[in-house]
Amino acid sequence: MPKITVLPHAELAPEGAELEVRAGTTICAALLANGIEIEHACDMSAACTTCHCIVRKGFDSLNEANESEDDLLDRAWGLEAQSRLSCQAVVAEEDLTVAIPKYTVNHAKEEH
Repeated sequence: MPKITVLPHAELAPEGAELEVRAGTTICAALLANGIEIEHACDMSAACTTCHCIVRKGFDSLNEANESEDDLLDRAWGLEAQSRLSCQAVVAEEDLTVAIPKYTVNHAKEEH
């Protein structure tokens, strides 16, 4: 089974995480199933960008993003070349390393 390494995120995974997941599941579903409450305001229907993630390792093993996803990603906070909507990125057989951005377009928090 492939493994997803989640890089530390102050709120969602302060210590980071390593998840064993089934190939064929989306990154978003895998995170949620393992207690990492990534935002998914559109209920994983590819209609927003709140589940945006950055795939630091294993990006090329994912299914290809379609035009609709690419258009949405243009509105994501912190967009990078290896950005994906986690609700659309399907895990294959290769291990992944994923970063969850600090902010989403839905919710920007100020540091105190």
